[in-house]
Amino acid sequence: MSRRQLSPRWILFILTGLNLFNYLDRFVLSAVLTPLQQDLHLDDAQGGMLATAFMLGYFVTSPLFGYFGDRGSRKWLIALGIFIWSLGTVLTGFAATFVMMLAFRALVGVGEASYATISPSYISDTFPPKRRNNALTVFYVAIPVGAALGNILGGQIAAHWSWRDAFIWAGVPGLALALILLPFAEPQRGAAEGRTAEAGQLPSVRDVLKLFRIPEYMLVALGYVAYTFALGAFGLWGPTFLSRVHGVPVAQAGTFFGEVLVVAGLVGTFVGGFAATAWQRRNPTGYAQTLGWSVLAAVPVAFAAFLAESEFWSMTFLATAMFLLFLSTGPVNTLILETVPINLRASAMALSIFMIHLFGDMWSPQIVGVLSDHIGLQKAVLILPCALVVGAGFWLALAWRMRAGPVAVPVR
Repeated sequence: MSRRQLSPRWILFILTGLNLFNYLDRFVLSAVLTPLQQDLHLDDAQGGMLATAFMLGYFVTSPLFGYFGDRGSRKWLIALGIFIWSLGTVLTGFAATFVMMLAFRALVGVGEASYATISPSYISDTFPPKRRNNALTVFYVAIPVGAALGNILGGQIAAHWSWRDAFIWAGVPGLALALILLPFAEPQRGAAEGRTAEAGQLPSVRDVLKLFRIPEYMLVALGYVAYTFALGAFGLWGPTFLSRVHGVPVAQAGTFFGEVLVVAGLVGTFVGGFAATAWQRRNPTGYAQTLGWSVLAAVPVAFAAFLAESEFWSMTFLATAMFLLFLSTGPVNTLILETVPINLRASAMALSIFMIHLFGDMWSPQIVGVLSDHIGLQKAVLILPCALVVGAGFWLALAWRMRAGPVAVPVR
């Protein structure tokens, strides 16, 4: 008996809701790090290693999930990912030692790697090209909202009960929701473009490696690496910058960044995504130009934020820069999917995740920290808008190359 196919709107609703839990579970750690460290007697270096363990589980396994996501059932891999990250989150609440904590945070990363690499390709086969970027924009709005909820709910639960309860209650919903897509038919690869036969060709490892030979894809990915390099360090050092340079109380600085993350992330992601869709309908370079010009516009604003002597103007420019940077959230992921063959979309998403973390935010916070020890934090953070210049350059080069429109030829 054939399974019922969910409507595109229901698929998007379900996957976006699950993505919200994805980021909620990820960011609970930052909300409860202090009581966790006190309870397990961890120093700051060990506290930082918990984030590193998650990142290693996340980006190291993403290529594996991407490869299988282009060859097998995606709904089962999505279910597996949700179950693994939720189980890892719940088990974190029961961790008795630092080693156990590292293992469970890495497990969370493995589960999220499966979901993050495969869900966008699932959406791409549900929505036709003219509606795809708007759909992905909605999907990625879960990033700032989920991150904010993770910090808020984690902090509130830890304050009223304990940090262990925060992890347990954050992970339990995922265990219940992991199987939600399984009763329904999975969209065929290439169905949104009417190219299911081409998309049905199973890619080999050699085919995946050919992604490095697609100029449009590599320009998207390299720009994304530079962009993530800047955002990763900015996310860690931003509140500390306000506290150390402008004397803003630590709690107030953290609250400011949390509020800006929600507002700028939500509004910026929506505005950038839907504006890019409208621009793309008139110009084949609309997505790429949205990326390049929005990031380039953020460069002088970021410099002004880091060099301003006034606390008010520094915070104002920081909020503006974050808004401008969130404009690219939807289009960058759309271009990752649309610059490659249909049967390599999950692999393309996985490879981009691997690259942006290995060469981007895995090292940038430490680089800023080392520079800060030698020349001071205010000067050290100036490398971040410089990285944005590099990212904007790659994306504007992509716009120039795509003047006649992107062409993704199926792998033979």
